[in-house]
Amino acid sequence: MISVLLADDQALVRAGFRALLNAEPDIRVVAEAADGLEAIKLAQQHKPDVVLMDIRMPGVDGLEATKRIVADPALAGTKVVILTTFELDEYVFEALRTGASGFLVKDTEPVELLRGVRAVAAGDALLSPSVTRRVIGEFAGAASRGKQATPPPQLDQLTDREREVLVLVAEGLSNDGIATRLVISPATAKTHVSRTMIKLGARDRAQLVVIAYEAGLIRPGWLD
Repeated sequence: MISVLLADDQALVRAGFRALLNAEPDIRVVAEAADGLEAIKLAQQHKPDVVLMDIRMPGVDGLEATKRIVADPALAGTKVVILTTFELDEYVFEALRTGASGFLVKDTEPVELLRGVRAVAAGDALLSPSVTRRVIGEFAGAASRGKQATPPPQLDQLTDREREVLVLVAEGLSNDGIATRLVISPATAKTHVSRTMIKLGARDRAQLVVIAYEAGLIRPGWLD
């Protein structure tokens, strides 16, 4: 059973998500929060598998709540998915940098929401490659405009193959896609991705994408 915490200041939005999620046999909404502070407390109490987190909430907003949840060692098994009204949202980029596992636009199709919750609960990042590249490309590019990209020192720990895998993850390729591109088995591709995440201190693939952009391994416009 996948446990979900809903965090949104609009009761009607929460009710809609709750009805959709609870109708599934393998998903259960365990708590609802109307602001970020409540979301943090309920996450600590229930330790849900997934938090669906609205960005714009009164008081402690979703961005700060995400930072605190991701930074809490007791919530290492909890994944945060950002809910946003706009695809190109600077706060989404910040949330991905912080450790959110992906994001959903609020008017996404129900089947995509359910697929996303299951994917994140299984340990995957919720990345719509084209939209995520646009978000990260737009705001990572704006943030680094006029200054040299500074690769994190951990990049030196990567093998040539792991660096290659990092770029392919940033392109939005799945493990199967990476395996096809590099002519290796999906299991080997998964191992390379896992080792790359460990060496770079990334929670999941979403953070690998951000790291690749911020290190200058991928630049805005390359993948359009």
